[in-house]
Amino acid sequence: MDVPFTHRNLPRLLLQAREGVMTHLRPSLRKHGLSDQQWRVLRVLGEHGTADTGRVAREAFILGPSLTGVLARMQRDGLIRRTRDPADQRRTVVAATARGSKLVARISATVEAHYQWMEKTLGTGKLAQLYRLLDELIDLEHPSAAHRQSLRASGTAREANATRGAKTRRGTKVTRSAEAVR
Repeated sequence: MDVPFTHRNLPRLLLQAREGVMTHLRPSLRKHGLSDQQWRVLRVLGEHGTADTGRVAREAFILGPSLTGVLARMQRDGLIRRTRDPADQRRTVVAATARGSKLVARISATVEAHYQWMEKTLGTGKLAQLYRLLDELIDLEHPSAAHRQSLRASGTAREANATRGAKTRRGTKVTRSAEAVR
């Protein structure tokens, strides 16, 4: 079948870009016994401290049933702890343990080194432009104000720093589009 597509396959390009970035990160994750999903959970907790499971699921892009298993394994391995929210016993909150926080700090150095290399190679302006374009695409495809606002809150500082060409990335938050590739 020969279908004349006008545009390139955007989902495939985005997956290729994600896999390209993850290729640099996965060896560090495996060295510490983490899956991609476990890293995404720890990354969310590293940015927010304690978070309810709904927020973890949204920001780590893990569906609820899968998240339950991921969190159970992480709790078994001493990386996180789950407790009931004292204000609402129906909600579960998650926090990294000391061991989980140490892993975040170690792996963050690898992540930030790779992003600094990307910034040096692409240039600060192009990397900031990439973040903005991905944010625009996400807004276009997910126009829900609540979705945009919850994810954008974690990206404002990063984009501002990238635009100014900041050298230090530790402690700032990244744009939501970049988060999905980590």
